[in-house]
Amino acid sequence: MRYEDFVDTAYQPGKDELICDFYVESTMPIKKAAGGIAAESSIGTWTELTTVKDYMRKLAATVFYIKKSGEGYRVKISYPPELFEAGSMPNILSSIAGNIFGLKELVNLRLNDIHFPRKLARSFPGPKYGIPGVRRILGVRKRPLIGTIVKPKLGLRTKDHAEVAYKAWVGGCDIVKDDENLGSQKFNPFRKRFLETIKKRDKAESETGERKMYMVNVTCETEEMKRRAKFVADNGGEYVMVDILTVGWAALQTLRDLDLGLVLHAHRAGHAALTKNPKHGISMKVIARVTRLIGLDQLHVGTVVGKMFEGKKDVLENCAALKEDFYGIKKVFPVASGGLHPLSVPELVKIFGTDVIIQSGGGIHGHPMGTVAGAKAMRQALDAVLSGMSLKEYAKTHEELRVAIERFGR
Repeated sequence: MRYEDFVDTAYQPGKDELICDFYVESTMPIKKAAGGIAAESSIGTWTELTTVKDYMRKLAATVFYIKKSGEGYRVKISYPPELFEAGSMPNILSSIAGNIFGLKELVNLRLNDIHFPRKLARSFPGPKYGIPGVRRILGVRKRPLIGTIVKPKLGLRTKDHAEVAYKAWVGGCDIVKDDENLGSQKFNPFRKRFLETIKKRDKAESETGERKMYMVNVTCETEEMKRRAKFVADNGGEYVMVDILTVGWAALQTLRDLDLGLVLHAHRAGHAALTKNPKHGISMKVIARVTRLIGLDQLHVGTVVGKMFEGKKDVLENCAALKEDFYGIKKVFPVASGGLHPLSVPELVKIFGTDVIIQSGGGIHGHPMGTVAGAKAMRQALDAVLSGMSLKEYAKTHEELRVAIERFGR
């Protein structure tokens, strides 16, 4: 079979087929380039083979849509479900997002979206908790959740790390998390950090009357990651966070399959290496779909108004991938994090609605009056928005918010 033999624009995909939506720029004619992608991701290769059997032909991927798009083309390819091992995300992605990116005739190739058929999608567990489960655990039914990241991200000793977390909780944060590159360094080892911070969590709960959550980072080698997650579950923890791309999809499936009763928070560290170039790589929307299938409960999706690069259209598409109806699979909490502060809250609520976790690191710990005041300012900003008041008006009777407006409104 030649590359061109994998193209049939009259083809109508079946409901059980997986469909990929690509952007393609190539030095070869587009029909041959698109066929090459389909061939190399299914049963073909660069030359005709003597080993192809007639019974294999039904397994060929089919290019069924080609349309000019900017400097390149939008190409849709349909894949028979028999090509994939059910319940194995590494197998699926090695096929549809593997060697094809290395084809030298492809100047740019971007996987913009995937449609998973029901049977293949349901071979994955999906989130254990998702939005409704996380709300139930925290006892927060309607408003956005407020979170923070312990800052500085590296360097704090365990005692000081736990104290920063405590101050954020008593100030009004629902959730405190480690940063993505805090593992088990000598200055702040994992097990000691978890135990010390959980004590502070319990103290903050008793003082505030609110549920508080600590997302300790379990990202590391897979077997040790499993041990750390179990340690959390055995010692009063309810949450862990994991850097989904750096641990890899197989390790992520392993963590989910442990089913320790923990809420799983997905940090997307490293995603921009795949997602930032609009012409090449893999979209964040695809990563969101994959993360939801594997079964994490919350995922960073961009901010629009913060320091991350995504615009409103991209962020809303990422959110839709997490929250749209999807074969009964639970909805995932979108997380807005990166360069946020109290003045960001009105626009964030306008963009995301109330089903969002708003995480502010520097915007809380950079408050001139300290972390407690910074957390109070974030809650005050949210209270103002939910009550229909402007931040400026609300700040007249709330000192922490007033100072935050002066600090971050420059």
